[in-house]
Amino acid sequence: MSHEPLVELVRGGLVEGVHHGSLVVLAPDGTTLFAAGDPDVPMYPRSTAKPLQATAMARLGLRLSPAGFAIAAASHSGERMHLDAVADVLGGRSPDALGNPADLPYDPVERDDWLAAGRTPSRVAHNCSGKHAAMLATCDLNGWDTGGYLDPAHPLQRAIAATVEDLTGHGIERVAVDGCGAPLFATTLRGLATAVSKIATAAPGTPEHLVADGVRRHPELVGGSRRDVTAVMRAVPGLLAKDGFEAVQVAALPDGTAIAVKIADGGDRARYPVLAAALKLVGVEVPPGPENLRFVGNLPVGSLR
Repeated sequence: MSHEPLVELVRGGLVEGVHHGSLVVLAPDGTTLFAAGDPDVPMYPRSTAKPLQATAMARLGLRLSPAGFAIAAASHSGERMHLDAVADVLGGRSPDALGNPADLPYDPVERDDWLAAGRTPSRVAHNCSGKHAAMLATCDLNGWDTGGYLDPAHPLQRAIAATVEDLTGHGIERVAVDGCGAPLFATTLRGLATAVSKIATAAPGTPEHLVADGVRRHPELVGGSRRDVTAVMRAVPGLLAKDGFEAVQVAALPDGTAIAVKIADGGDRARYPVLAAALKLVGVEVPPGPENLRFVGNLPVGSLR
């Protein structure tokens, strides 16, 4: 991707560091309101693909509570509410059936508490366990073998791939493995924004709306108590947002205005400032992120712009 400078780290009036990236902002009709970098070449969406994957499972007949769809689309922090939501989707199935690796909670506070209690890595604690629990439930519903549900040739993954292509409007050019072991389908930032716009504007009763409704009702399950993705959805009524590893971000307003971001170096501190700037461009003000301004005592030592 041909990225451009998007975020500067400024200290004492000098630019100390620069984060390059790519960005696209789409109007409700799909036309481009703003673009930077290269939003039309393949990239890996990482966990921003989860609303698309959850939509595929809803299209396959999966019916969960709003909280269930929220945790299916989540990269959760590993708080008690997240673990309970995953258990609800598992529905009595053993956590050992989850195909994601065992891990510690994603949130540093939860991770420290987990270790202090003498607990070891767990499949349920992995930030993707909600998605995997939903995948198991979808396999059960359709009578598919769960032993190989992460194989790209499995009926579940083939159906997810077809939904990704349908929602993004792009064929899948590359297939890789995500950090949780699930197939990862390459798309473009424009395709990703288009897909999330469709989910955000879907009519009630549709599979897409089931996912959007769950995410909007339970932003705390999509991220966590100390996560910017949760905070921004709480700050903007009706916003559907999802963050992903390697500094990918998507968001869509209820009218279908959509944003997709990729920071080139994977630096997460630059992801939210770009999202905030893109939202401001379309007339939506959000609080600055915790990384936006640094202090030592009362002295400002650096800021992101």
